[in-house]
Amino acid sequence: MKVPFNYLPFQFSDPKPYFKRWKQLIKSTEFTLGPYVRKFENDIEKFVGVKYCISTNNGTDALILALKSLGVKKGDEVITVCNTFYATVGAIVACGAKPVFVDADKRYQIDVNKIEKAITKKTKIILPVHWGGASPDMRKILKIAKKYKLEVLEDACMGIGGKIFNKSPGTFGKISAMSMHPLKSLNVMGDGGMVVTNNKKLSDWIKKFRNHGMKNRDEIDFWGVNARIQPLQAIVASIELRKIKKILKIRNLNSEFLDKELSKIQEVEIPKRSKYNYETHALYMGLFKNRDKLKNFLIKKGIEVKIHYPIPLHLQKAAKNLNYRKGKFPEAEKQAKKLLTLPVHQYLSKRQLTSIVQNIKLFYKKNEK
Repeated sequence: MKVPFNYLPFQFSDPKPYFKRWKQLIKSTEFTLGPYVRKFENDIEKFVGVKYCISTNNGTDALILALKSLGVKKGDEVITVCNTFYATVGAIVACGAKPVFVDADKRYQIDVNKIEKAITKKTKIILPVHWGGASPDMRKILKIAKKYKLEVLEDACMGIGGKIFNKSPGTFGKISAMSMHPLKSLNVMGDGGMVVTNNKKLSDWIKKFRNHGMKNRDEIDFWGVNARIQPLQAIVASIELRKIKKILKIRNLNSEFLDKELSKIQEVEIPKRSKYNYETHALYMGLFKNRDKLKNFLIKKGIEVKIHYPIPLHLQKAAKNLNYRKGKFPEAEKQAKKLLTLPVHQYLSKRQLTSIVQNIKLFYKKNEK
């Protein structure tokens, strides 16, 4: 049975709602920022529960803008987890700062108990990641940040629609970056991102910086960049935002089914779900014995699976100058060898979910012989 990982063909199978709004945009010729972008930003502010949303062309630039707004510069250190997507660390490096890694915990989040050991006199920011759509214990992270007088910038790129202690990911720290890449809980037709904050000073600076530093059409206050979202994508985002609660409800039901069934398999380790965390399940991940052979077996059976990711960041060629050695972060390294990402999206049928479980059981039964 075919079980696709990519849900985009289903999500955008009916283009009419988008075309209708795009036609209005074309007639208006509001192609740079304008009312369609502002509408989306207002929608996010209400949905997430923040005062300010500044949309950007992608999540990576959202991270860079957020870091720069906090004054991160060459010589500063930013603490983050070593099993996130490359953009988290790439943004730190793009600002001239040094990424300092912390190991993951068994929920694939930053190990909160190891953050303090990574703090030095050069540390400026703690950058937790809401990896896979789950979240670390933000309350503990905030306590550590307060103790050492550090700022917290959240990478909540996979967290839109989730909850931690009934609050949205991205609303705990001083500022947060979010993404709308197709793999995220809220996605557009390509790239899109945003910065959210309750700090007016940061918001005002980012609004200018993402638009060349312009005060108005004829004046610039400082040299900025072009990191604006396209109104075409802002329209898609506004439409998709109205569906997100329903989408996440289905994803959570699918996840509960997989959790229940896969937990019965001795060779599979499913992360413990936190009571305080309503996850988005942007990625459904588990640890599987003989992961690579299982991956090939499932793909041959028509079940599309992925690995996020086979090489942790501290062992990447790009991180060579950071001088981390193999064995430094054992939990992240273990996950890199055993972690597999299964389809869990809202377009899967019960039969498809059952097929995933049955074929995993079949694989281990065959490999016992």
